[in-house]
Amino acid sequence: MELTNDLYEVLFESIQEGLILVNGKGVIVQNNRTAEELFGYDEGEMIGLRIEKLVPKKYREGHTDHRERYTKNPEKRSMGSMLKLSGERKDGSVFPVEVSLNPLLKEGREKYVVALVSDVSIRRKAEEELEKLTESLEQKVKERTIELRESEQLYKSISRNFPGGVISIFDRSFKYLFAEGQGLFDLGIETEDLIGLDYLDRIVPEARDHVKSELEHVFNGELRNFEVEVGSRTYLLNAVPLANENGEIDRILVVEKNVTDRKKMERTLESNLEKERELNEMKSRFVSMASHEFRTPLTTINSSAGLILRYNEKNDSEKIEKHILRIKNSVRNLTSILNDFLSLEKLESGKIETVLSQCDLVIIIKEIIEELEDIKKQGQEFICNCPSQIILQSDPQLLKNIILNLLSNAIKYSNVNGKIELSVIENDALVELSVKDDGIGIPEKDQKRMFDRFFRAGNVTNIEGTGLGLNIVNRYIKLLDGEISFTSEEGVGTTFFIKLPKK
Repeated sequence: MELTNDLYEVLFESIQEGLILVNGKGVIVQNNRTAEELFGYDEGEMIGLRIEKLVPKKYREGHTDHRERYTKNPEKRSMGSMLKLSGERKDGSVFPVEVSLNPLLKEGREKYVVALVSDVSIRRKAEEELEKLTESLEQKVKERTIELRESEQLYKSISRNFPGGVISIFDRSFKYLFAEGQGLFDLGIETEDLIGLDYLDRIVPEARDHVKSELEHVFNGELRNFEVEVGSRTYLLNAVPLANENGEIDRILVVEKNVTDRKKMERTLESNLEKERELNEMKSRFVSMASHEFRTPLTTINSSAGLILRYNEKNDSEKIEKHILRIKNSVRNLTSILNDFLSLEKLESGKIETVLSQCDLVIIIKEIIEELEDIKKQGQEFICNCPSQIILQSDPQLLKNIILNLLSNAIKYSNVNGKIELSVIENDALVELSVKDDGIGIPEKDQKRMFDRFFRAGNVTNIEGTGLGLNIVNRYIKLLDGEISFTSEEGVGTTFFIKLPKK
């Protein structure tokens, strides 16, 4: 049988085992790159060596006798499954191998032997299982086609040493001529049941047209590499055309490799990179924001302190009181900024845990309103529409932080003489709270990003703030299994809505 260039190309591109072609005198006349790497030789260095050079020294003399007897009576032989065979690298190191021998008769006269060599240091047990599977398929392959029967030994050698995937050969009607590989075993598919069936029937419907289109290109003589999703698994398909003696492509070989774990690893790496980008962006925003938000109150404190000293000399108590208030407000702003950063750090590191207890939401609201009386702008008024009591099972500290933040924002972004309305209603399962103001509102283009870290609407650049408050509120509410939403119109006002479970 004469090996065609196409079949050599398929063999060299598809297998990861050493392939060695030896003539009748035991001289290596051809090998693939894998064989060179396996035995530690440079490219082309193995050509012309006697095959005994790859056998450990203590076995070489006996191997020569075995080879000569084999040449006189050649037959297909797989060695290494029962016997513990070894190979010797160029550097003299010895390693366990499994060898498949396949006699070839070139041009009806010259005898050759094809040796397929595998390093079975790790895979010996797996190879034994895979060999059992392929043996049951051998007879089926012989019965299907004469041409496939002539190439059977090569195909079997490839498939036998291809764990984690599937090697398939089929004709132009996509009918299986050959199929083997550990991948079929992993899927619980009996290989003998595939012969003669339509390959495309194995493909999930949503990917079938894509696979068929790619493989039709292969029947036109092209090489194709592409991925297919099958449920939760991802397969990489390498497809190559196979030509008959007349040069016509009437079969194609498809090597399927399960790359699910690799894809998961890629997605994990992409996710980590995205998190790193987000972290770098957050650091950049923090530096930009902190340089502005810390500088402004500190400048105010510094200038007011200097003026207080001057007015103290003049005993001007009215102006002294004015600047003391400015200092207190600046300190309050700095404290708010630091509290935001501390809350964010605890949320990011998972240090905040809910501590549930029975609490009265109305009492919490009244305490917050009382705290905020000192920071209201001139003429601002709180309107509280609440029942006398609302009992729920929740975290009182988180509830306080949520409501305090929303009311503080309402004060900050509302004008003097404005009204801030807080309403609460309840049913058997939920408490619904709303905070409404008649302030500057949120521009429509900014509304979708209001819960992002460090994001501030375009119309509040002259008002102090970190851009963290709503992000923290949103995360607190999620910790309480609640929901938050809002409606807003620029220049009219904003209303935030919160839904919280009572238990």
